[in-house]
Formats: sequence, C-alpha cells, structure tokens
Amino acid sequence: MSCCAGRCASTDLAKLPAIGLHGLRHTHATLLLEEGVDVKTVSERLGHDSVQTTLELYGHVTPKMRGNAAARFGSLLSNARIATADTAMTAEN
Repeated sequence: MSCCAGRCASTDLAKLPAIGLHGLRHTHATLLLEEGVDVKTVSERLGHDSVQTTLELYGHVTPKMRGNAAARFGSLLSNARIATADTAMTAEN
C-alpha cells in the first residue's frame, strides 16, 4: 500500500475488504494467534476475563497454524536426530 505522509490513497483503501468491528476483532485475534502470540496476551488484549473464553471464541485452527505446527515439529525431529548423532559420535570417541 503506498502512503504519503501517513495518508493512504483512496485507491489503496478501496482494495481492502469491507469489514465490520466484530470482523476486525475476530481477524485481530486470529492473526495474533496464527503468529504465535500466546493466548493469555491475546485474551488480555480482547478484554476477556479468562483464557477459556478466548479459546472458545478464537481458538479454531487455521491452515497456517497447521502448517506452522508441522514445520516446527519437523524442525524438532531434525534437531533431535542431529543431537542423537552428535551424542553417538561423542560416545564412540
């Protein structure tokens, strides 16, 4: 989006989808959770009394979350394999 002195051109704003306040709130929570922000922080930002409320309303799993979880798990397995190989080499020496 091209902005000049903090003002966006009306043609740039026209490209944004129309979204109501409730939709913006939901998008805000979902994007934060997708990016790995802890649920307690998201819950506080939304003004919820408990994390349970946040999880019930916004805790759905998105495709991005599934992909991130798979990538992180793959990384954990890879690191565990490297650590195991390093330990085996150290034990042999």
